[in-house]
Amino acid sequence: MNKSIFLISALLFASFEVLAGTPVPDYKAEQLAEHTYVITGPTERPNPENLGFMNNPAILMGNSSVIIIDPGSSLESGRMVLRQLKKMTNKPVTLVFNTHVHGDHWLGNQAIREEYPDAKFYAHPEMIRKAKESEAEAWVKRMSDLTDGATEGTRAVIPENELKDGDTVKISGLTVKVHIMPAVHSYTDAMFEIVEDSVMFTGDNVTYKRVARFDDGTFRGTIKMADKLIADDFNHYVPGHGPSGDKKIIESFRNYVVTLYDTVKELYEEGLADFEMKDQVVAKLSDYQQWPGFEDEIGRHISLAILEAEKASFE
Repeated sequence: MNKSIFLISALLFASFEVLAGTPVPDYKAEQLAEHTYVITGPTERPNPENLGFMNNPAILMGNSSVIIIDPGSSLESGRMVLRQLKKMTNKPVTLVFNTHVHGDHWLGNQAIREEYPDAKFYAHPEMIRKAKESEAEAWVKRMSDLTDGATEGTRAVIPENELKDGDTVKISGLTVKVHIMPAVHSYTDAMFEIVEDSVMFTGDNVTYKRVARFDDGTFRGTIKMADKLIADDFNHYVPGHGPSGDKKIIESFRNYVVTLYDTVKELYEEGLADFEMKDQVVAKLSDYQQWPGFEDEIGRHISLAILEAEKASFE
């Protein structure tokens, strides 16, 4: 009898451990500007080793409250972000901004909602719509599958407040200006300018030292966005993945996209199929071959660029 009770207790404890998820180790929040702190995540895809954490959450320190941007991919990622915040201040989180619909950036909302139930969450209206429609639950499952269950216990807390281009949010001595372009990484993308610090958070519209996905976006729209960001010349740019920096990181990312798209378009017009042009395209992107994601994405990027070039030829 005692043995049966022990076995039942052990099973219940194991189930609790799975449901609770695996705590994400602390990543230090580094000060980028006067009010802006960034936690730079790993650049690999979500996996059991990084526990799904791989983006760049931000902490914006106001006079009396805090703003969070993209608190990560899971409940435990969000809790890790809050641990870093509490090392610096006891000020409450009052606003959360999400850059786009891909859940590796925003499923950490759950931790913020649990700790600060009065906080307001903001995102692009298409992000909100798609998350409610199917993307939220799809991303919860995807993160769990990719991490062998390390993110279990995460549930989607979808933003309830819609953003539009040019919106300006002023709170606690900080000014956040919203920048939205219609067709970039995912058609759900919002970028956030911290006016007082001359910092721009690009979301996955820009990645650095990591190759981005283009399944949901456009190459030409991305190039237009990069041109605008370079012209704006902020002091600091925070990409969706990879280290922050000045406009050189935008120029590097733009060079990848331009080189890829222009080379594919030219070879396609010469009559080459995607598999026939791959070696030539890869050779022209030698500076990016060591970036995480290159091997996984390059074939898909070529195919997507062909589709976009075909569409452009009919416009």
